[in-house]
Amino acid sequence: MGSKGLETARAKMQDAGVDPVAIDTFAHYYRLLEHGETGMIPESSISPLDMEALVDVEVPDDVAAEAVRKTAVIKLNGGLGTSMGMDRAKSLLCVRRGLSFLDIIARQVLHLRTEYDATLPLIFMDSFRTSADTMAALARYDDLQVEGLPLEFLQNKVPKLLAKGLVPAAYPKNPDLEWCPPGHGDLYTALRGTGVLGRLRDAGYQHVFVSNSDNLGAVPDARVAGWFAQSGAPFAIEAVRRTASDRKGGHFARRKADGRIVLRETAQTLDSDKAALADLDRHQFTSTNNLWFDVDAMTEALDARQGILGLPMIRNVKHLDPGDPSTPEVIQIETAMGAAIEIFEGARTIEVGRDRFVPVKTTNDLLVLRSDIYDLGRDFVLDQASQQIPYVDLDADYYKLVGDFDKRFPEGAPSLREATSLTVDGDVTFGHGVKVVGDVAIKTPSAQRVDADAVLGDDA
Repeated sequence: MGSKGLETARAKMQDAGVDPVAIDTFAHYYRLLEHGETGMIPESSISPLDMEALVDVEVPDDVAAEAVRKTAVIKLNGGLGTSMGMDRAKSLLCVRRGLSFLDIIARQVLHLRTEYDATLPLIFMDSFRTSADTMAALARYDDLQVEGLPLEFLQNKVPKLLAKGLVPAAYPKNPDLEWCPPGHGDLYTALRGTGVLGRLRDAGYQHVFVSNSDNLGAVPDARVAGWFAQSGAPFAIEAVRRTASDRKGGHFARRKADGRIVLRETAQTLDSDKAALADLDRHQFTSTNNLWFDVDAMTEALDARQGILGLPMIRNVKHLDPGDPSTPEVIQIETAMGAAIEIFEGARTIEVGRDRFVPVKTTNDLLVLRSDIYDLGRDFVLDQASQQIPYVDLDADYYKLVGDFDKRFPEGAPSLREATSLTVDGDVTFGHGVKVVGDVAIKTPSAQRVDADAVLGDDA
């Protein structure tokens, strides 16, 4: 028996029909939390990590093709895009030519199946909030689901815990807010609990490629698949060099105690180590959240741990209702799927181009994706058409929410191919065919409109 808070949480999860493996995993982290575990990774315990680059690796065409034929694809698709004012799956957002994230992902995979004569199953890890919308949107692709495998499985949910007392929070006004996803580290728990991992193994798939559905650069590329197959590694993550926009994000390092690669997230960094976290010369690589794992190795690791992989805990403190700071503080127990890299001896990282890391977390990112920075080829892969990705910073008062954003770009995104940066401070609506050149900063105290076909330069 555990503490009263844990037993209450267990009962709540059982009543909600949560998978027993997920309940045991939650209990594991609850006990860590009770004993004062913070999940912090001190700078003194790690060293910087260097790695090989994909551009320097030789992958024969036949090795790449064979690797793709033994690969299954999983897309993390549990997010609602609430930070952008959405209440549906973020992957339903229109990106280009009337196509959503889901449309482009499906067409990327269908194209690769034809190119490599590969089965290449595509499976979505949805949440209870995104499942219905996602399955409805994918219904138009009759040949997408692979026989014997599901098109989706559901991630688990865990109760939010009151910071005072560590008991499950109650919120009768909106009971959904009593629950939270346990981070994308739940991937492994959900794969095991739903039986999907076993079905992939039984069907003969050797590798799984996992990425976020809001990252259209994360194509199950044959060359990367071939590198992973050649490496013999049980687990690998694609990395990119950090830029100024990544200063506050996580990074890779090597743990001094045992030499294992670790992924340190911002929430696992002590305040006294924040300067080291932001040092791009010291910690040069960040995760794309594009990862690869060997099906047998993952199965054996989960079996040996009774389904609890034991990823480092992330203790996330928020308000019960994220939109109401007057509600009590709660602790959300989370894990990151990339943190599994420290579980596997012989795990690898590889530096890839920034074209494999095009996440959309804000409307700033969405504007870049909808602009002419990228071309969408016949293979539905994004091709970067400019030498650099411009820095975009739109006034959150007018552009943060997708609905407000769309109103201010009613005829599409401006041309950004020749832009270095675009900063908008105020309420500005852009007409058709606007072109941004160089560094452009717009500041206005009242609502303004940029005329159609206007060229905005450094003096804008």
